[in-house]
Amino acid sequence: MTSWSDAGSREALSLVAASVAEMVGFEIAIISVVRGDRMHSVAVEGSHEIRTAMLGVATPLRAATAELERADDWGRFRFVPHERTASDLHTVGWVPDMDPVEGEDAWHPLDLLVAPLYGEDGAMLGLLSIDLPLTRRRPDPTQRHLLERYAAQAERTLRMAVERDELGERIRLAEAARGVVRFASAQDDLERVLDDCRAPLLEGFRADYLGIRTYATSELAAVGSPPPPVSEALMDNIRDIARRAWDAQGVVVAADHLRPPGFVSEEQNAAMLLAVHDTGMATSMLVPLGSGTECLGHIALGRVDPSLPWSPDERASAFDVARDIAQAVVRSRNLAHEQRLVEQLRDLATYKAQVLSTVSHELKNPLGAILGHLELLEGVGGMPTDARRSVAALERAALRMRRVVDDLLALAEIEDPEADVPGEVLDVRAVIDEAVQLTREGAENRDLHIDVVVPHEEALVSFDADDLDRVLTNLLSNAVKYTHAGGSVALTVTVHDEEVEIAVADEGIGISEADQERLFTEFFRSTNPQAVARPGTGLGLTICKRIVERHGGRIGVQSTLGEGSTFRVSLPRASRDARVAS
Repeated sequence: MTSWSDAGSREALSLVAASVAEMVGFEIAIISVVRGDRMHSVAVEGSHEIRTAMLGVATPLRAATAELERADDWGRFRFVPHERTASDLHTVGWVPDMDPVEGEDAWHPLDLLVAPLYGEDGAMLGLLSIDLPLTRRRPDPTQRHLLERYAAQAERTLRMAVERDELGERIRLAEAARGVVRFASAQDDLERVLDDCRAPLLEGFRADYLGIRTYATSELAAVGSPPPPVSEALMDNIRDIARRAWDAQGVVVAADHLRPPGFVSEEQNAAMLLAVHDTGMATSMLVPLGSGTECLGHIALGRVDPSLPWSPDERASAFDVARDIAQAVVRSRNLAHEQRLVEQLRDLATYKAQVLSTVSHELKNPLGAILGHLELLEGVGGMPTDARRSVAALERAALRMRRVVDDLLALAEIEDPEADVPGEVLDVRAVIDEAVQLTREGAENRDLHIDVVVPHEEALVSFDADDLDRVLTNLLSNAVKYTHAGGSVALTVTVHDEEVEIAVADEGIGISEADQERLFTEFFRSTNPQAVARPGTGLGLTICKRIVERHGGRIGVQSTLGEGSTFRVSLPRASRDARVAS
């Protein structure tokens, strides 16, 4: 469960757990999420030993609810003194190794302090558990008041993480269907397909009656013509016979003088004959429409003349024709299903963009207020060293969150399916100059040299200038960030017949093959400890990829761990005439 939800949500939960421990004075803080009948630890603040022991641990949900039932009510929190905790608590949680201090308010290793976290529907989403107060005493009123506030924050954060997981999961599912849609061609309406079959079937099989029906599914209604002139009970009987016929890979002929095949009972045959007579026919042939193991419908051919039997050739030919019609039914159903998935995918993409934009905007204003007040606090004289250190830590955290918010807003704007794709014909070289200037100071501070190689001729592309600047600045900043001091970064532009290629190469820490497969995934951070140590939101390369692709280009990476990386952006080349026209 350490990969539950997205990296950004897990990082937010970890930040909440760390805040509880640091600001309220506990050594251990754990946030767990309910998945089925178990609780999974997804954020753990504490020593390396505690994180190793508890992160991803699954415990039975019933064990947690049993402890809550015997707990004292502390507002959002529930406290279970050690004398009331389960004797087997060590099998489902962490029991710290500590010597209790003296006094009635002394914290005992088996004391339990947890806050249930609920969704908007009142269902429990998870738990915030804290342990080992630094004072080794139970929380006083002031600490309990702070704990209430952090429990509320943890609940809001967990709600968002659960929603993102479900969405991630809904999104992750909708995108898989998109690949199928690409290969679907526009098919005639199924009603029209079936109607087009009527004349050749009636003529070819010398039939006086033809009924074609598909069976309803959970998504589609029954289709066919003409409407069945029989009762629903008789139709149920016909459907059952057709399914049996498909299982037997044959047809069923009904006539007064014929015995039914072995898979049709006498009662079913009598009911089928009743349906035949209700249509004014003397004899009928029921042909199943099937694909794989599923019977999709049936064809009913009828004749008025009882002396005209259905020959073996006619039976075999009808079964083959029914196979072809069944494939048309399958194609039509698949197309209808895929169209619905496309609509859902669009809705999901719109919803995702709205969620990202809404969440980001809701965070941006409070963050601005936080940073403003922190700036005021920095100017207060006589502030204790510990307090000033805390203010600095809060400012770093707020700035980090602001970067995440800015990237989320950018991602929401880029992925909005309703938004137009901006673009103009421009010379890549002009944008490169600005991007290099923005990153040069950071490079010089680390004694890095940036080599720029551009052609003498114009390198024209149809691209939004701000978007291209964002892509180049991000790639250059990453190259500078992950290259060792004293190294170099190279930016090269190559003009091909149909493309302009921009390559950014560094001599940095490199990227493993496993990480390269997920490099452009939202919120992905490298598993390389050297990379994780550098600040980042995990959205920069995702934004680059979305920008490049929506302008008709592509981006890729070549890297060797420990030797460096090269990112290549290939963009469609624009003509000089297009530039003049623009």
